[in-house]
Amino acid sequence: MTELSGIGGFILLVLDIWAIVSIIGSGASTGKKVLWVVLVVLLPLLGFLIWLLAGPKSAAAA
Repeated sequence: MTELSGIGGFILLVLDIWAIVSIIGSGASTGKKVLWVVLVVLLPLLGFLIWLLAGPKSAAAA
């Protein structure tokens, strides 16, 4: 597994924080929110990409 460092790691951190905030603000059930957050935290890049494609939509978008 390739280690992300420098600006790439910082960008991934910012994207993951944005994803987690969006997950928490979504209309999904608490259980689904917890699963999404765990996925993003444990697999930062892959979890973010999966969330981006299939994750719960934000409450603001509704």
